[in-house]
Amino acid sequence: MSDANENPQLNHHAKGKRPKFYDDEASDQLMSMVMVLASELNVMRDRIDAQERVAKQHGIDLAGGIEALELDDNALEEREAWRQGFMSRLFYLARKEAEEAQIGETKEKYNNTIDEIAQP
Repeated sequence: MSDANENPQLNHHAKGKRPKFYDDEASDQLMSMVMVLASELNVMRDRIDAQERVAKQHGIDLAGGIEALELDDNALEEREAWRQGFMSRLFYLARKEAEEAQIGETKEKYNNTIDEIAQP
């Protein structure tokens, strides 16, 4: 099992324009979020299937064990770290576009200020 600290957060931003599939920005963001969720769900389903098959081969009642499991603080913290990373990936595009809008607004204000100062 991997440690949450082994997966450093890297800032990867694609350069250039993003492909557009819909006429409005919200639909493209929603599609991106749905695809992230679908990808995560697919990976989780494969891992659950593998765990159930391995447990069955060893005569283990995995479902009963899961129902009886009580997590300690460390396990809860690991789950929360994963959850935060997942939410970060899920809302990546919306957050990136908000950052780009903020930068654009700052550049626009700067250019307007320069234009105002430069005029006689």
